[in-house]
Amino acid sequence: MNHLSAFSRSSIGKKIIVAVTGIILIGFIVGHLLGNLQIFLGPEAVNRYAEGLRALGPLLWVVRIFLLAVVVLHIYFTIRLVIDNRKARPEAYAKKDHVKATFASRSMGLSGLLLLAFIIYHIAHFTVRVTDPRFALLKADPLNRYDVYSMMVYGFQNVLVSGIYIVAMFLLALHLSHGSSSFFQSLGLNDKKLTPKLATAGRIFAWLIFAGYTSIPLAVLLGLVKPTQAL
Repeated sequence: MNHLSAFSRSSIGKKIIVAVTGIILIGFIVGHLLGNLQIFLGPEAVNRYAEGLRALGPLLWVVRIFLLAVVVLHIYFTIRLVIDNRKARPEAYAKKDHVKATFASRSMGLSGLLLLAFIIYHIAHFTVRVTDPRFALLKADPLNRYDVYSMMVYGFQNVLVSGIYIVAMFLLALHLSHGSSSFFQSLGLNDKKLTPKLATAGRIFAWLIFAGYTSIPLAVLLGLVKPTQAL
């Protein structure tokens, strides 16, 4: 236990925790996106996907709680690293370093906290379904499954909800654009030729994720995707 505590307090320990939790979350982000994009395949694909998750029973909530704990750990240790870096930075170089740093890197802590708030709201909205009374009015689909497809459409038809979602995905893209490209640097794997390529790949990945997630509310708002049942 003492070794674990010492590891989590050390600089390299914090960086490794941030990197490992980041990898777990990136895996979830990609998997969740692939699941959500099935809305473009129609109600059968989405409702089948959702029913498959629901069939996991209590295990699904174990996974959700685990992922939420990973998010909290990732944000906590990211903020700790930011604080440590500021304490270690000489005051005379503070302004110069601030200019060199990107907006994404400077806002890692804040964007992480805002994303945590969004995740809690997102769970309340689409998972627990306590923020929109219309969701309880939806009837089961022809195979007696909850109509997740129509729920998603009705949820994103709300301009405010879609706006919050898009802003959150923008913050996620900023977070990923810095986090994914700095992963290897956090582990001490720096290379003059490789580092710029990793940074570029990280930015491309981040904005592809942004495009994928935001395509769903935008398609709903534009009327390209419509619910299967009227309320």
